[in-house]
Amino acid sequence: MRTPDASTLENVRVAIITESFLPALNGVTTSVCKVLDSLAAKGHEALIIAPGTSPWSPTHTPERYAGYPIHPVTSLPVRQFRVGLPSYEMETVLHRFQPDVVHVASPFILGVRGLTAARSLGLPSVAIYQTDMPSYIRQHSGPAGDLTARAAWAWIRRIHAQADLTLAPSTSALEDLQAHNIPRTALWGRGVDSDLFHPDRRGDAATQALRRDLAPNGEVLLGYVGRLAPEKELHRLVELNDTPGVRLVLVGEGPSRDDLAALLPGAVFLGRREGLGLAQAYAAFDAFVHTGTRETFGQTLQEAAAAGLPVVAPARGGPIDLVDHGHTGYLFNPVQPGALAAAVSQLLVGEDAASRRGAMGAQGRARVVERSWPALTEQLVQHYSRVIQAARARVA
Repeated sequence: MRTPDASTLENVRVAIITESFLPALNGVTTSVCKVLDSLAAKGHEALIIAPGTSPWSPTHTPERYAGYPIHPVTSLPVRQFRVGLPSYEMETVLHRFQPDVVHVASPFILGVRGLTAARSLGLPSVAIYQTDMPSYIRQHSGPAGDLTARAAWAWIRRIHAQADLTLAPSTSALEDLQAHNIPRTALWGRGVDSDLFHPDRRGDAATQALRRDLAPNGEVLLGYVGRLAPEKELHRLVELNDTPGVRLVLVGEGPSRDDLAALLPGAVFLGRREGLGLAQAYAAFDAFVHTGTRETFGQTLQEAAAAGLPVVAPARGGPIDLVDHGHTGYLFNPVQPGALAAAVSQLLVGEDAASRRGAMGAQGRARVVERSWPALTEQLVQHYSRVIQAARARVA
């Protein structure tokens, strides 16, 4: 193992093993890409190990990202995701790269092999907890849900016990990890691009044109951004579908697209958007609505806040950290029928509703504007430093 001067944090060499990467777009991919962008800007070195795509796929895993090489591993499609297959090549790749630290993003299958390989090679490791897999498994397991969720937590405990440090994205997620006896945990949030997601986008010609199309009669636009899938619990939006003067707008794709179109006949589906197009979609909205109760963080809520939108979300998981109830938006009780509609109505009622939405959005932006990805990556590098120094102390 190399011995960088961890006190100065210069030229740290990181191997990032991720369960998901481009061309797939999701929270794990976005976080990894933003970290890589920030690492590159600071002159650190990195290698990405990620699931590869098949040669006949219309979109391919790139060979490089942010100037860093990508090592693709054999993968299989599972419910529209590429799942990397673990193999002994992980040790060979890590041995050749000689990283100072191994960063494992949302380990579940490929990441498990990465943590095992890191430990066998004596490399310090940091695991990023990002997906509430036990809740997803419980949701899809019917009567055996509680049993399978307990088994999932046992698997997660076994995975993360191999890491020198596990980082949770929110206080709720950190408490979950500690409650299930996951050792060596700490808090590390997520950054947001407050320049891309900005209230000034409302003045863009493309944003104004989009708004004219979506709200030809001056409707209030309630927006959602994210995967259209059962775990996002978008069926809750039916409470809002017939609200007078309101139009639902959903950005994203997923297996629930057709079912949601039937459930929400008045909604508009904009499909997948990214970059500037996504920022302009946020800017066209009047408020942001999230429905899922299984979010360990809630990156889209943070993007919406950066865009100056009040946010309505369940009082569960990551949103609790991101929404200041009554000030930047509203948290609703997800087990109480009508609670979502009641929360949203507070953004709609009264002659001053538009100005109240604007004031809440301004407060929300003020809370997140300092959470840039460079700042969050500096915090991450500090966590790297901790495990690197601990590994050096063990060897000394």
